[in-house]
Amino acid sequence: MSQIQGRKYDLVLKGGHLLDARNGIDDKRDIAILNGKIAAVAESLDPAGARVRDMAGCYVMPGLIDIHTHVYHKATSLSVDPDMISRRSATTTLVDAGSAGAGNYDGFRDFVMKQSDYRILAFLNISFPGIFGFDHNLFIGEATLAEMLPVDRCIAKIEANRDKIVGVKVRIGGPATGRLGLGALELALEAAEAVGLPLMTHIGGPPPSYAEVVAMLRPGDILTHCYRPDPNSALGADGQLLPEVQAARERGVLFDIAHGMGAFGFEVAEKSLALGFKPDLISSDVHVVSLGGPGYDLLHTMSKLLNCGMSVAEVVAASANAPALAVRRPELGHLGVGAIADITALQVVDAGFTFTDVRGQTRKGDRLFHPMAVYQAGREAEIARRTFEEPFFHLQPCACGGH
Repeated sequence: MSQIQGRKYDLVLKGGHLLDARNGIDDKRDIAILNGKIAAVAESLDPAGARVRDMAGCYVMPGLIDIHTHVYHKATSLSVDPDMISRRSATTTLVDAGSAGAGNYDGFRDFVMKQSDYRILAFLNISFPGIFGFDHNLFIGEATLAEMLPVDRCIAKIEANRDKIVGVKVRIGGPATGRLGLGALELALEAAEAVGLPLMTHIGGPPPSYAEVVAMLRPGDILTHCYRPDPNSALGADGQLLPEVQAARERGVLFDIAHGMGAFGFEVAEKSLALGFKPDLISSDVHVVSLGGPGYDLLHTMSKLLNCGMSVAEVVAASANAPALAVRRPELGHLGVGAIADITALQVVDAGFTFTDVRGQTRKGDRLFHPMAVYQAGREAEIARRTFEEPFFHLQPCACGGH
């Protein structure tokens, strides 16, 4: 029998192509799991006595982490059911991007996080009530008044909940901040600096400008919606990357896709990639409006970036390893020995699909990520199997990972 300290493996995943950016692996490997953790990784493992799962033809990777979601379900109008979206997108960890503020975070913690089958972390909104006025044909900015952004209340709530809160969130631009503009960013940065955590900032329509916002960000902060279309994109009138964006990348600011309903344009994405400006993080910004398209979920967004020219390994690293490090949870996002056995297995299938961006522009794609299995701490989790004909509308529930 296969043994580690006198104990056999519980499960061996054999023959998959392992993508583990943290440990520098992009090759065929077997993975053994014992007591919910990775027990061994090798080119070939003897599973004697352990359960075996054939992963031939699959990419096996750390459990996917969607770093920008809205899942304060039934308490905020924009949020979706976290368990549904996790099953649909083959994720093991969801990070809520500021749905809750200090005034209502406790409800999020007790009635959503604790009840979910999946790991949920959160950026706390600098706005005391969180995102309270976002729905179909409804947008009321939550960061328009300094009185709604009490820094001391944000700090206190984070200090009491560091197990789940990973940073501060603010939405900047257009009706989100109104006349307060960069003043909201200043307050959010003050809170983030006080607690020693990263800031995630949404960038919306001007004012303020993309350049003004990104110039204020610190190393490790996240600019989310990095490929938003004009007006207010990462590209200047000359089609080149804004100098402020290049400077921010050089000092360690992270750039996140966060597709959503208004923040992914093919023209900006394609030009940015051609200029070498790749996203650090890939996320869905899934919410009640984007759930039915064009953002859909993390797998759809990953498929878009794949068809835009990023490699499978690059897309996976930006959806697993990089988000784990960005939210300072190094125990996640890799499959080294001793790591939590959060695992996602995907196939890349040849299937023609017409992708649509937030402006209605389309591109033909021929490769799609298709979920095959998910394990949470070594336990099989339910996934929703996509049909190839309509992979983002008709989801067929199935037992985890049946080939």
